[in-house]
Amino acid sequence: MRKCKICKVKFNPVHSSVQMCCSINCAIKYSNQIEKKKWAKEKKVLKEKLKTKSDYVKELQKQVNYFIRQRDKDKPCISCGKPLIKKFDAGHYRSAGGNPELRFEELNIHGQCVYCNQHLHANLINYRIGLIQRIGVKKVEWLEKKHKPKHYTIPELKELIKEYKLKNKNQ
Repeated sequence: MRKCKICKVKFNPVHSSVQMCCSINCAIKYSNQIEKKKWAKEKKVLKEKLKTKSDYVKELQKQVNYFIRQRDKDKPCISCGKPLIKKFDAGHYRSAGGNPELRFEELNIHGQCVYCNQHLHANLINYRIGLIQRIGVKKVEWLEKKHKPKHYTIPELKELIKEYKLKNKNQ
Protein backbone atom coordinates (compact mmCIF):
# COMPACT_ATOMS: atom_id res chain seq x y z
CA MET A 1 0.00 0.00 0.00
CA ARG A 2 1.14 3.50 -0.88
CA LYS A 3 -0.27 6.96 -0.37
CA CYS A 4 -0.95 8.95 -3.56
CA LYS A 5 1.32 12.03 -3.81
CA ILE A 6 -1.63 14.17 -4.95
CA CYS A 7 -4.92 13.06 -3.39
CA LYS A 8 -3.36 11.17 -0.41
CA VAL A 9 -5.63 8.11 -1.02
CA LYS A 10 -4.03 4.76 -0.20
CA PHE A 11 -3.57 2.50 -3.24
CA ASN A 12 -1.74 -0.60 -4.44
CA PRO A 13 0.77 0.10 -7.25
CA VAL A 14 -0.43 -1.59 -10.42
CA HIS A 15 1.85 -0.34 -13.18
CA SER A 16 5.21 -0.27 -11.45
CA SER A 17 6.86 -0.64 -8.06
CA VAL A 18 7.78 3.08 -8.21
CA GLN A 19 4.25 4.25 -9.03
CA MET A 20 3.62 7.45 -7.04
CA CYS A 21 0.00 8.19 -7.86
CA CYS A 22 -3.26 6.29 -7.79
CA SER A 23 -4.54 7.37 -11.20
CA ILE A 24 -3.57 8.96 -14.51
CA ASN A 25 -5.14 12.29 -13.47
CA CYS A 26 -3.11 12.38 -10.25
CA ALA A 27 0.02 11.34 -12.18
CA ILE A 28 -0.47 14.27 -14.58
CA LYS A 29 -0.92 16.70 -11.68
CA TYR A 30 2.16 15.27 -9.96
CA SER A 31 4.19 15.60 -13.14
CA ASN A 32 3.08 19.23 -13.49
CA GLN A 33 4.14 19.93 -9.89
CA ILE A 34 7.59 18.46 -10.56
CA GLU A 35 7.94 20.53 -13.74
CA LYS A 36 6.93 23.71 -11.87
CA LYS A 37 9.54 23.01 -9.19
CA LYS A 38 12.20 22.38 -11.83
CA TRP A 39 11.28 25.61 -13.62
CA ALA A 40 11.38 27.57 -10.35
CA LYS A 41 14.95 26.31 -9.74
CA GLU A 42 16.01 27.09 -13.30
CA LYS A 43 14.42 30.54 -13.10
CA LYS A 44 16.31 31.29 -9.89
CA VAL A 45 19.60 30.33 -11.55
CA LEU A 46 18.79 32.40 -14.66
CA LYS A 47 17.83 35.44 -12.55
CA GLU A 48 21.10 35.16 -10.65
CA LYS A 49 23.05 35.08 -13.92
CA LEU A 50 21.26 38.21 -15.17
CA LYS A 51 22.01 40.29 -12.05
CA THR A 52 24.12 43.37 -12.57
CA LYS A 53 26.59 44.95 -10.17
CA SER A 54 23.91 47.52 -9.37
CA ASP A 55 21.51 44.72 -8.37
CA TYR A 56 24.11 43.35 -5.94
CA VAL A 57 24.72 46.82 -4.48
CA LYS A 58 20.96 47.21 -3.87
CA GLU A 59 20.77 43.77 -2.28
CA LEU A 60 23.73 44.53 -0.01
CA GLN A 61 22.23 47.90 0.96
CA LYS A 62 19.02 46.12 1.93
CA GLN A 63 20.94 43.67 4.15
CA VAL A 64 23.04 46.45 5.73
CA ASN A 65 19.94 48.57 6.41
CA TYR A 66 18.21 45.60 8.05
CA PHE A 67 21.29 45.06 10.23
CA ILE A 68 21.32 48.73 11.29
CA ARG A 69 17.59 48.69 12.10
CA GLN A 70 18.07 45.62 14.29
CA ARG A 71 21.19 47.07 15.93
CA ASP A 72 19.51 50.41 16.69
CA LYS A 73 15.92 49.33 17.41
CA ASP A 74 16.17 50.15 21.13
CA LYS A 75 18.09 53.40 20.66
CA PRO A 76 16.65 56.87 20.04
CA CYS A 77 16.75 58.64 16.67
CA ILE A 78 20.33 59.75 16.02
CA SER A 79 19.09 63.23 15.00
CA CYS A 80 16.18 64.23 17.25
CA GLY A 81 16.55 61.78 20.13
CA LYS A 82 12.92 60.62 19.99
CA PRO A 83 12.26 56.89 20.43
CA LEU A 84 12.36 54.91 17.19
CA ILE A 85 8.99 53.25 16.77
CA LYS A 86 7.98 50.54 14.28
CA LYS A 87 9.11 52.05 10.97
CA PHE A 88 12.39 53.95 10.92
CA ASP A 89 15.23 54.44 8.49
CA ALA A 90 18.86 53.46 8.45
CA GLY A 91 20.08 57.00 7.83
CA HIS A 92 23.53 57.88 6.52
CA TYR A 93 25.49 60.74 8.09
CA ARG A 94 27.57 61.17 4.93
CA SER A 95 25.24 60.46 2.00
CA ALA A 96 25.74 57.28 0.03
CA GLY A 97 25.41 59.18 -3.24
CA GLY A 98 28.04 61.78 -2.39
CA ASN A 99 30.29 59.38 -0.48
CA PRO A 100 29.92 55.92 -2.03
CA GLU A 101 33.03 54.75 -0.19
CA LEU A 102 31.05 55.11 3.09
CA ARG A 103 27.83 53.58 1.77
CA PHE A 104 28.23 50.35 3.78
CA GLU A 105 30.30 51.77 6.67
CA GLU A 106 28.37 50.92 9.86
CA LEU A 107 29.76 53.97 11.70
CA ASN A 108 28.13 56.14 9.02
CA ILE A 109 24.66 54.57 9.30
CA HIS A 110 22.33 54.86 12.29
CA GLY A 111 18.68 54.45 13.18
CA GLN A 112 16.84 57.62 12.25
CA CYS A 113 13.17 58.49 12.26
CA VAL A 114 11.68 58.85 8.79
CA TYR A 115 11.04 62.58 9.22
CA CYS A 116 14.65 63.36 10.21
CA ASN A 117 16.04 61.21 7.39
CA GLN A 118 13.87 62.91 4.78
CA HIS A 119 14.65 66.41 6.09
CA LEU A 120 18.37 65.85 6.52
CA HIS A 121 19.40 69.39 5.59
CA ALA A 122 17.69 70.66 8.74
CA ASN A 123 18.97 67.81 10.93
CA LEU A 124 22.58 67.32 9.79
CA ILE A 125 23.92 69.30 12.77
CA ASN A 126 21.70 67.30 15.12
CA TYR A 127 22.83 64.06 13.47
CA ARG A 128 26.48 65.08 14.04
CA ILE A 129 25.79 65.88 17.71
CA GLY A 130 24.02 62.53 18.20
CA LEU A 131 26.81 60.76 16.34
CA ILE A 132 29.51 62.30 18.57
CA GLN A 133 27.58 61.13 21.63
CA ARG A 134 27.21 57.64 20.19
CA ILE A 135 30.60 56.91 18.58
CA GLY A 136 32.90 59.71 19.76
CA VAL A 137 34.45 62.77 18.14
CA LYS A 138 37.50 60.95 16.69
CA LYS A 139 35.34 58.51 14.70
CA VAL A 140 33.09 61.35 13.49
CA GLU A 141 36.16 63.28 12.34
CA TRP A 142 37.35 60.13 10.58
CA LEU A 143 33.99 59.90 8.75
CA GLU A 144 34.32 63.55 7.69
CA LYS A 145 37.75 63.02 6.11
CA LYS A 146 38.27 62.21 2.46
CA HIS A 147 38.28 58.45 1.85
CA LYS A 148 39.73 56.31 -0.87
CA PRO A 149 37.01 55.24 -3.33
CA LYS A 150 35.89 51.64 -3.05
CA HIS A 151 35.20 49.75 -6.24
CA TYR A 152 33.56 46.50 -5.22
CA THR A 153 33.63 43.57 -7.57
CA ILE A 154 30.58 41.33 -7.91
CA PRO A 155 32.30 38.50 -5.96
CA GLU A 156 33.13 40.99 -3.15
CA LEU A 157 29.52 42.19 -3.08
CA LYS A 158 28.26 38.59 -2.97
CA GLU A 159 30.60 37.86 -0.05
CA LEU A 160 29.43 40.97 1.84
CA ILE A 161 25.81 39.97 1.25
CA LYS A 162 26.56 36.54 2.73
CA GLU A 163 28.27 38.14 5.73
CA TYR A 164 25.34 40.47 6.43
CA LYS A 165 22.79 37.70 6.00
CA LEU A 166 24.72 35.72 8.61
CA LYS A 167 24.97 38.79 10.91
CA ASN A 168 21.22 39.38 10.52
CA LYS A 169 20.44 35.75 11.26
CA ASN A 170 22.56 35.83 14.43
CA GLN A 171 21.19 39.12 15.77
